[in-house]
This record gives sequence, C-alpha cells and structure tokens, in this order.
Amino acid sequence: MSAVIDRILSLPGWLVLLVAGLVVFAEDALFVGFVLPGETVALLAGAAAKIGHASFVGVLIAVIVAAIIGDTVGYEVGRHLGARVLQWRMFDNRRHRLEDAQDFLARRGGSAVFLGRWIAFFRAVMPFLAGSARMPYPKFLAWNALGGIAWGATVVVIGYAAGASYRRVEQSFGRTTAVLAFAVLLIAVLTWRVRKHRADKRAGAGDPG
Repeated sequence: MSAVIDRILSLPGWLVLLVAGLVVFAEDALFVGFVLPGETVALLAGAAAKIGHASFVGVLIAVIVAAIIGDTVGYEVGRHLGARVLQWRMFDNRRHRLEDAQDFLARRGGSAVFLGRWIAFFRAVMPFLAGSARMPYPKFLAWNALGGIAWGATVVVIGYAAGASYRRVEQSFGRTTAVLAFAVLLIAVLTWRVRKHRADKRAGAGDPG
C-alpha cells in the first residue's frame, strides 16, 4: 500500500489528472467499481494537489466531470442493453447486492442515484440500473450532477486535507514516514467506509418500506 501511495503522489500533475479522471470514469461507466477504487484514487489525487504535484481546481474538475460523464455512459448502457448485461458472469457472485441496488432504486427513485454514489458497489451499478428502469434522463441527470458534484468535492477536499498532514509529517520526519502515515490514514478511511456501508445495508434490510 505504501509503495503504491508513494508512486501515485510522485506522478506529474497532468498524469494525476488523467489517472484520477480515467479511474473515476471507468468505475461508473464500466461496472468495475468493485475492482477499480475510484474513491481511493480521488483521495490520492486530492492529496497530490496539496503536495504540489497537481492543481487542486484541476483535480476537482477532473473528478467531478469524470463522475458525471461516467454515470451518463452507464445510464445509456443500461437504457440500450438492459437485462442482457445483468446476465454477465461478472455479476454471478454479486447477485444479491445487485438485487439490493434494484430494490433501493425502486424505493428511492431519483434520490437513489445521489445516495448510491456514496457506496462503492451502488456507485458502479446504479446509473446502469436507472437506465434499464427507463428513468427519464432529465431526472437522472439532475440527481447524477448533484451526486457527482457533492461526492467529487467531498473526496477531493478530504484528500487535500490529508495531503496537508502528509506535508507536515514529511518535513518533520522524512518522506518514508510520511508515506507510511498516509497509508495508515487511507486504510482508516477505507475501513470506515466499509463499516458504514455494512451498517447502511443492515439498516436497509430492516426498512419495511
């Protein structure tokens, strides 16, 4: 983990923007949110902006635009291909979670597009499910844009704040210690996200609505 973080934080600015944009886009457009950690990469891009390897505004724009466009592509795939994609073998081990996402969309409607963005698996499949359910595109776009802006700004700002701590540790104790400290912080954030997702899932299972 620390080696990966060190490599990413050392990338030139243009490559930070490219990698962050492509990973966030692919996570939403290609149903690979359970393989490509868009949220983690966006956090690291925010940290890289603080360290000085990339423009903060550039990272913010790249992540938000990639999130919105990626969701739009996912929506169009769902709208045109629908149930055929759901039969792909890649979903076999995640069939129950896919059903949870479909149920969440049926209960919450457009707000599920916004709320789903904060849960990794839902973030990857919700746009597709909204398209296959024939949600009107203007309604989808409104919730998609709102979610993309809120999520993108939140994760990039958190990464930027973490980058400030990284810089202070690096100046005081050296780069190796800073990378290890940042790795611990990142793991803590990811652990919190996993636990929150599990708590939300249990709460949703108990929701009679």
